[in-house]
Amino acid sequence: MKTVIEYYSLENWWYTMEHLFTLKRWASLFESRNDFISGLWVTLQVAILGLILALLLGTIFGMFSSAKNTFLRAIARVYVEFFQNTPLLIQVFFYYNGLPYLGIVLNTFTIGIISIGLYHGAYISEVIRTGILSIPKGQSEAASSQGFNYIQMMIYIILPQTLKVILPPLANQALNLVRNTSVMAIIVGGDLMYHADSWATLYDYHIQGYLTAGILFFILCYPLSKLVAYLELRSKYAPAPLRDNKSAKEVA
Repeated sequence: MKTVIEYYSLENWWYTMEHLFTLKRWASLFESRNDFISGLWVTLQVAILGLILALLLGTIFGMFSSAKNTFLRAIARVYVEFFQNTPLLIQVFFYYNGLPYLGIVLNTFTIGIISIGLYHGAYISEVIRTGILSIPKGQSEAASSQGFNYIQMMIYIILPQTLKVILPPLANQALNLVRNTSVMAIIVGGDLMYHADSWATLYDYHIQGYLTAGILFFILCYPLSKLVAYLELRSKYAPAPLRDNKSAKEVA
């Protein structure tokens, strides 16, 4: 004799299967495919532009955090600590609901780029800082002796040598960034998750809507996850950073 829990579990399973394989629901989704394609395109745009902004901010603040100047290090620390220790969701709500009170009104697309860029820029900053600190100090000393200023030293000497160290975590941040674009749905961002949720709610076809969104996100993220695994494996066999006995002039 089945228990009440077993009965309802079995009933829910049949209910789920029935709705999952209903052709009418999938036909309706196919008719609305342009909405999902539009959302996917917005998600891609926000992810790419947000990643560019995050890389720019991450590089700048990563350089600040490894500089000798105490003021620059303090600025970088404040930026990193603030954005790493406040939820992305709260940041998005602030840009969407808070900034208008300050007279700043941004469209949801811009908010998506800024929120994603600022949030992941803090994490990329730490990746850049770690990469810079992995380079022997003799490299910077040699660069200074050759007449390089701090910016030139970073661009021509230090940062190129950090690539093998930072590429795996950078790729991992890109993967997380793509997934985090889904927060735009809460501010009617026109992204993939927003269109999936709107369509599912409109027709009450939640299984088809969310499953499709999940599959599309998987298609975007799976290649990135394989790239992360490849870069991590490659980094294990990469040669060590240039040793102190080679001058910055040789590197340049």
